[in-house]
Amino acid sequence: MKKKSLIDRIGVSGYNKPKRTPDHPTKSHVVVAKEGEKVKTIRFGQQGVKGSPEGTKRNKAFKARHSANIKKGKMSAAFWADKVKW
Repeated sequence: MKKKSLIDRIGVSGYNKPKRTPDHPTKSHVVVAKEGEKVKTIRFGQQGVKGSPEGTKRNKAFKARHSANIKKGKMSAAFWADKVKW
């Protein structure tokens, strides 16, 4: 029996392509992040919470609070939350 790849098991269309997870109890999105040979499943975003438009106080607060983690790049949940939700 052939073993399913991580992408097939998670149900995303490829590496670095985030997908909504409406049935997950706590996280709103999932992505299989790949940087070089490193591959990691990342779940991010609070279920039921929307981001804010660019330039709002809420948007600026999120980016300031998570700036160090956003700078870590594709292998951090904050990077993907910033890209997809904020």
